[in-house]
Amino acid sequence: MRYILDRCFRLRGWELLPFALLDMDSRQPVFITETEMEALKLCNGKIETDLPVIPQEIREMLPKIAKKGIIHPCSAGETIDPKQEYKKYPARYIKTAHWSITGRCNYRCRHCYMSAPEGKYGELSHDTIMKMIDELAECGVMNVSLTGGEPLVRSDFLEIVDALLEKEIRIITIYSNGALVKKELLRELDKRGIHPEFNMSYDGPGWHDWLRGVPGAEESVDKAFLLCKEMGFPTGAELCLHEKNKHALRESILHLKDVGCRSLKTNPVSDVGEWQKTGLGEGVPIKELFQIYLDYIPQYYEDGMPLTIMLGGFFRADPDDPERYDIPLYHYPLDPSKCCVCNHARMVMYISPEGRALPCMSLSGMDIQQEFPLIPKTGLTKCITDSRYMEFINTRADKVLEHNPECAECPYRSWCLGGCRASGLSGCMQKDLLYRDPACCELYKEGWAAKIIKTMKKIRPEAKSAALCDEGLMKELGAQD
Repeated sequence: MRYILDRCFRLRGWELLPFALLDMDSRQPVFITETEMEALKLCNGKIETDLPVIPQEIREMLPKIAKKGIIHPCSAGETIDPKQEYKKYPARYIKTAHWSITGRCNYRCRHCYMSAPEGKYGELSHDTIMKMIDELAECGVMNVSLTGGEPLVRSDFLEIVDALLEKEIRIITIYSNGALVKKELLRELDKRGIHPEFNMSYDGPGWHDWLRGVPGAEESVDKAFLLCKEMGFPTGAELCLHEKNKHALRESILHLKDVGCRSLKTNPVSDVGEWQKTGLGEGVPIKELFQIYLDYIPQYYEDGMPLTIMLGGFFRADPDDPERYDIPLYHYPLDPSKCCVCNHARMVMYISPEGRALPCMSLSGMDIQQEFPLIPKTGLTKCITDSRYMEFINTRADKVLEHNPECAECPYRSWCLGGCRASGLSGCMQKDLLYRDPACCELYKEGWAAKIIKTMKKIRPEAKSAALCDEGLMKELGAQD
């Protein structure tokens, strides 16, 4: 009996995760055992797998793998594509690179933390960008999202797209202000057989132009949303809340639905970069922000769940899964010594306009970013093998809890795990990456998590969440019936 690996699968491995079955349709690896890998290596169309020389355990394993559609019987002469053969990358596993391919922008946003209106961080040369794309492929990074600044201001944008596609790196999302999202661009992407999501900034009816610093910005982004809808490109949005638009959350979400947007993520403006420079203040206080979010939850369901929402770390819901909701800052109790300090950062690397490897885009406006390596100088392999970047994203949550004395006796420590590192930095004048997250403390200690759960029990009793199923948390919150 001969078996052959299905065309959509490849055999791969990374440092510390040496055995993986990679689905090229989803760019998602499934990490497997060494024995399973040995079995799959035999599935190249050339080997008679029922020979006695092959261990019985493997012979018995192959029909079971075939039932899953990963391999199938074949006749003599069929072979796998050389790209399907086992390859081990010389770096740790990183799922996605979130890449600012420029620090320049055609807008003058009042809250830009990387000061793109001034092009503070510039952009890497075309040749350097091409070299970094080669390095992403060599390290087994399968996905990118492209951002800026405004990524579409680069004259070589489509050349970057083509280079990524040539290396079989999937472009998931393009982040944009919408001004340069034109029919010609979408046609070019369509010609290449790709339809990435366009995630565009939107800051509320009547306030978008003010925050973006350009007259007509709101009209431009509306046209971009509608054009994407017309041409079959999915869209998402990000909204920055501040004192002037904080009242317009509901109106903003309904408007986004009308222009075809399918998801929204909100956050308050941060007092960094341009916002700090112009002295516009600290933004919406956490207590007030959480009250805005809590007040909106019943409205969201009254409006028929118009789109997927993620209200910071406070609340998430998706109309495609209407009987579920999440509190993003909640972590199901795990051993903090085994949990990474940020699971998102462990999977997604941010690359700044100057080519710096950072755990999070928010750090690009903070002086602490200077601790982290420049990829053009150190090389990507070293960055994601042995560097300050890798040291940080490998840090375990127990280090955060040990670092903050007030966390030692906190009853919620197993659920928050110290919270978000970028939010923690904002709470300590941007100096301490292990500082506790003030938003997490507010969420649990001041009863907001309990209020979310009680609100949902009242307006959507059939909806479930991981937090709701956690009896220990429910008891601590006093949110049990």
